[in-house]
Amino acid sequence: MKKRIALLLIFIISKSITYAQLDRIPLEPDGGNKRAWVAEQIGLVKIAITYNRPGVKGREGKIYNTPIAHYGFVDLGHGTSYSVPWRAGANENTTITFSHPVKIEGKDLVAGTYGFFIALGQSESTLVFSKNSTSWGSFYYEPEADALRVTVKNQVLPKSEEWLSYEFVNQTDSTATITMSWEKLMIPFTVEVDKKKIQMDAFRAYFKSTRSHTDLVTAANYCLQNNVELPQALEWMDRAINLRIMGVKNFQTISTKAAVLFRMNRAQEAKKVMEEALPMASMLDMHGYARTLLRSNEIQEAVKIYKTNYAKYPTEFVTLAGMGRAHSALGEYKKAAEFLRMALPKSPDNYNRNALEVMLKKLDAGQDANL
Repeated sequence: MKKRIALLLIFIISKSITYAQLDRIPLEPDGGNKRAWVAEQIGLVKIAITYNRPGVKGREGKIYNTPIAHYGFVDLGHGTSYSVPWRAGANENTTITFSHPVKIEGKDLVAGTYGFFIALGQSESTLVFSKNSTSWGSFYYEPEADALRVTVKNQVLPKSEEWLSYEFVNQTDSTATITMSWEKLMIPFTVEVDKKKIQMDAFRAYFKSTRSHTDLVTAANYCLQNNVELPQALEWMDRAINLRIMGVKNFQTISTKAAVLFRMNRAQEAKKVMEEALPMASMLDMHGYARTLLRSNEIQEAVKIYKTNYAKYPTEFVTLAGMGRAHSALGEYKKAAEFLRMALPKSPDNYNRNALEVMLKKLDAGQDANL
């Protein structure tokens, strides 16, 4: 008898474990709210918002400053907190994730995932980024878990938005405005990233191991194009050339080092380095190096390279186009147009043909074709 009972208990426990391991039954969100995600990237910074979208559902004019979306901090009669902001959505926490440090309305916020709440007001609202991103709604809100609070101006929408939504608008190279819109209210806030610092930090972390010389050239060219941390770029190019640590001495690595030296106003050193590189250069290498010099505003040196290349290959599309760029950089737009028109019928494909036509239009308008 005891043996039968023991076997029965084992059977019941094993079934319980089996059922516990099954997936949860699929159900749509409570109250007909829509589950939503929105994400964008600024430079290397990934920003993702996860939220539930309540609908107005005929309650226009009865949403804000009511129990649906209350003003300020109130006791909702549930959970451990007696003074809570609005959950900025429905159901679970609205969360916002930043892969790297950012500024919110000019204030620093470290990377991480945050519970996002709003203490609503009539004309302005306080946004709360909480280190607690896993509790249900804002019922368990704790002010000591705040990572950041910022106050922003509310905006009135011209027409009612049925479903609450978050959007990225007014993007620039290093900023974006995130908006929360519902019914006739929009609450915007600006996110700013230090793109260049984040990119350089990412390069440095990446180069803490053995890497290809082409990766080092890519990083150095980023420094050249953005005029940042040129000593670091020079260090990377010395590494790219160093045979002891898997470097390669070729036109790409040596000429990139020279371009960095030119940008650092070390022209004599740069010219000496290029004396070693030029014998290794192909026609395309020469053209690419001249383009790099132009982007670095080393116009006279770029023109010299373009002319040398043209002297060796006077009938090629690449060198004719290069001479067009050279004369344009010198402000000699008529001469530049002559070379580009000679290059046009030699275009290897539509992409290059279209690029030349755009350059010619700029020249005809009295503008530098290189810009």
